[in-house]
Amino acid sequence: MRFRSIQLSLRFIVPLALVLALFGYFAIPWMENLTQRWFVRDLDTRSRLVSSTLQQPLLTYLEDGSGERINDAFERAIQDERLYALALCSTDGMLLYKTSTYPATLGCREGQVSNEEDGSTSNPVVRLAEGPVHVSTRELMQDGVSAGRLVLVQDMSFIERRSADTKKYILGLFVLMAGAISMITVIIAHLSWHGWVAGMREMLRGELLPRSPRRGAAQPAPVEGDMAPLASEFRAMLNDYQRELAASPVESTTWSPETLKLLLNQDLAGDQILVVSNREPYIHVATPNGVKVQRPASGLVTAVEAVMRACSGTWIAHGAGSADRETVDANDHVPVPPDNPSYTLRRVWLSKEEEQGYYYGFANEGLWPLCHIAHVRPVFRSTDWAEYVRVNQRFADAVIAEARSDNPVVLVQDYHFALLPRMVRAVLPKATIITFWHIPWPNPESFGICPWREEILDGMLGSTILGFHTPFHRKNFLDTVDRYLETRIEDEASTVSYGNQLTQVKPYPISIAWPDEIPGEPDIAACRAEIRQSLSLPADQLLGIGVDRLDYTKGIVERFEAVERMFELYPEMIGKFTFVQIAAPTRSSLDEYQNLETRVRGLAQRINDRYASGTYLPIVLKTEHHEQRQLRTYFRASDVCSVTSLHDGMNLVAKEFIAARDDEGGALILSQFTGAARELHEALIVNPYHIEEGAEALYQALRMPRDEQRERMRSMRRRVRDFNVYRWAGRMLQDAARLRQRERVKSRIVSLSQDRVRRGEA
Repeated sequence: MRFRSIQLSLRFIVPLALVLALFGYFAIPWMENLTQRWFVRDLDTRSRLVSSTLQQPLLTYLEDGSGERINDAFERAIQDERLYALALCSTDGMLLYKTSTYPATLGCREGQVSNEEDGSTSNPVVRLAEGPVHVSTRELMQDGVSAGRLVLVQDMSFIERRSADTKKYILGLFVLMAGAISMITVIIAHLSWHGWVAGMREMLRGELLPRSPRRGAAQPAPVEGDMAPLASEFRAMLNDYQRELAASPVESTTWSPETLKLLLNQDLAGDQILVVSNREPYIHVATPNGVKVQRPASGLVTAVEAVMRACSGTWIAHGAGSADRETVDANDHVPVPPDNPSYTLRRVWLSKEEEQGYYYGFANEGLWPLCHIAHVRPVFRSTDWAEYVRVNQRFADAVIAEARSDNPVVLVQDYHFALLPRMVRAVLPKATIITFWHIPWPNPESFGICPWREEILDGMLGSTILGFHTPFHRKNFLDTVDRYLETRIEDEASTVSYGNQLTQVKPYPISIAWPDEIPGEPDIAACRAEIRQSLSLPADQLLGIGVDRLDYTKGIVERFEAVERMFELYPEMIGKFTFVQIAAPTRSSLDEYQNLETRVRGLAQRINDRYASGTYLPIVLKTEHHEQRQLRTYFRASDVCSVTSLHDGMNLVAKEFIAARDDEGGALILSQFTGAARELHEALIVNPYHIEEGAEALYQALRMPRDEQRERMRSMRRRVRDFNVYRWAGRMLQDAARLRQRERVKSRIVSLSQDRVRRGEA
């Protein structure tokens, strides 16, 4: 530890010593030269003073021809220790008089330039064998005529002595300064280091991580100073860690379908699992070649379908396919997946009026823009609300009809069914209802726009467990409940007590099913060749990919503008890079989506008109449905995947791209407004509204070295693999199992108490 301390000290002292040494190397000669100039200026002044004093007597002595008196005057004058010698020269340069100390080598100093002010001349420094001297001359003028020239020689050895002393003092001062500054720096560094270490220890002990107070209680003092950002990060990390520790012994294992089945057999043995969502996992479509099965482009379906494969059960959804009615049995059931059935799909049929009011109206013209805050004005109509209530009741009736007992586990998916939990609870009070909100939850002020906000919150709080993607969305929901309903909120337990019922509100970041190795799947090189050939692109063409529903929250317009801006900033990329945007049409009957499609197509056409040449197109827009296998091929063939949502709950496309890159290549550009950005820190995180930032990130991704790609992708793949959809579902089901077990124990205690009361009465 002492050696480590010495090392840390040297890191401060050595650079400081080098800086001071360099400063001294340049400063000391400068100071020496400056000091000499000051002394020479002083000697010039003294020379003028002496010459002025001697001028009148010397002129008188010259006129009288009194040489002895001149010599006496000279000898008296050089009694000054600094005035070394004097001489008097004739106008023609002959040496007339001089002191015994006058150096013969000086002569009469002819050729000097006169000083304009007093007629003197100066050759400041002359080096003799005796040492350096200062020499100056002055014309002796009488009646405007020169009578001779006075030469003054002053000793400069005292200047060298003083310069040497000054140099010693300066060196000593620098040494003292270096020592003092080094000592102060080391002390401050050690104090700071010990402060940080102490702060880290306090955070690890929880002393700087105050627990969230109950609402209405005094707030803890916030952490201030340099430790505040670190304390915030540690708080989030420790909260996540504590939540994970509270999950289950199997939390430490790798989550898989088998792990999930084991959990269901252990903790939910014999319990029925029901899933409710608007979109069905499989759509039967009538085509000229017969009935075709499609998988919708939906992150929700991708995640939940993997769970249903693992746990069986029944999935209740809206039957919207053109051949859906032809494929169900008398109870509106169809086994899925078609190739290897593992659970049951129950379809609910909606009329055009119901679909228009409930789905297109209230859900997607009202709640969707309200929650995403994507600069599209929410629209709320009483007729749409009436259809929303009616359809929620119809799905609740379907859940009740499918339930084989009074306490099934019901997984309610997304904003289409905010009222359903309360409706099911009214008939099946013992049911465990898990509602997961797949989109963001806005702040209380934004949600207050909804005219039926209290009814929606009341319906959602019929849930046993209510899940969101991120702690931020969870906090927004709790703040909204606190604003508009009379509830008791326990932040530490993350529960809301409302109407004699407790709802647990927690973040459950959703993910994908980590893909197994696909037999016969083409390798990365084959996928690259296949996609480039299908797009008529050169084999070495750089390729970007975007996969989204054609929705205004996905930032497709901003993505295209970033591509265009990159071409403007880096014209060498023109012709070498193509961006493929797969945008599955959705909600095409709504004006906002029609306008978006028109704008996206127009922007792609404008960019292509600007930069296309020959067969080259900078943007390839595919507004059509693609199967998962096709998307995986595109992911494996691309150099960069761009996910630039303006607001998103999680966004699973980013995770699907990562899962597809078993070569650990490619780069991911990810919007900071996605839930995935809180997990995938190695992605290039951008603000999609900042077009230049998006352009720079795209260029950086395309120029990223292979080693950096591998390092980033390896870390993200590990995260997505470990925190997969089975873990997401498992954590919710584990929480449900604990709550169900608690209710069973409570019921048993109540039953025993009632039996004792009856026996006592008997």
